[in-house]
Amino acid sequence: MRVIVHGIGAIGGTVAATLALAGHEVVGIARGAQLAAIRAQGMVVRTPDRVLTARFDCVADPSEITFRPDDAILLTVKSQQTEAALDQLARAGVTDQPLFCAQNGVANERRALRRFPNVHGVTVMMPADYLTPGEAVCYGTPHHGIFDIGCYPGGTDAADTALAAVLNTAGIAAFADPSVMESKYGKLLMNLQNIVETAIGAGEAARRLHALLEAEAKTVLTAAGITWRDVGASDPRRAELMRMGKVAGVQRAGSSTAQSLARQTGSLETDFLNGEIALLGRLHGVPAPLNTGALRLAARLLREGLAPGALPVSEVEAMLGIQPA
Repeated sequence: MRVIVHGIGAIGGTVAATLALAGHEVVGIARGAQLAAIRAQGMVVRTPDRVLTARFDCVADPSEITFRPDDAILLTVKSQQTEAALDQLARAGVTDQPLFCAQNGVANERRALRRFPNVHGVTVMMPADYLTPGEAVCYGTPHHGIFDIGCYPGGTDAADTALAAVLNTAGIAAFADPSVMESKYGKLLMNLQNIVETAIGAGEAARRLHALLEAEAKTVLTAAGITWRDVGASDPRRAELMRMGKVAGVQRAGSSTAQSLARQTGSLETDFLNGEIALLGRLHGVPAPLNTGALRLAARLLREGLAPGALPVSEVEAMLGIQPA
């Protein structure tokens, strides 16, 4: 199995580097300064235990790859970049190779299935940062992360078990999961905090607002007949397989949303996180004012070019429609 990693950032960079160091054939797809840095120096991954440096083939576009039947394609771009990535893969001649959506949110698999017949979901639990070209920081220990992998919309097949086996050799605890979308909805509930934490920073206020966003989302998911599984701190696998470690000389940058804002990428994935709850609420007649307000908050952060942690709690509460006590 050759692994094509489309999107070499915090997650894609860590996966590609650890797979390459485990002896697997890897091709990365990156762009700009990231591509130049990987070609010049390899991909550096800082972990709680050591600093890894891996070299693997890396290209700017899938059209530079001659795809093979044994390829597994991991889509690790942000959800707002999915359509462009799918266009690239289609133009490059991808047909029925397994396409794994190793992304936050729950909309990517359905979008991919419009274009490709062999789509799989991956729930990614991997605390990692990407702020500097050619370098990722991964805080998971003793495993770098925990991945649930399954066919979309359900079940598992040989591609899921094969990818899980390959990832396990690279220090990523991976499981073939026939109900992977339940796992992904559980991760979605966790990710609802990303935008408020980005706006005000981590802490008690962010945790309080996340609890409100999550409670509203659970009401919406229940009305939509959608089930979920907790993959957060209460997941029993975490204590044994992946805890948050410390990396010498590095302070955690925050969620993937905070990292996008810090890097001034010009877009955030909030539309596919809190926006998923807003959409489901409208489809099923359940008000979701808090998560709708989170979309306005994301738009403001981008519009005003604000840095992570720039807003006071009171302003964020007002944007979410929370009345002062």
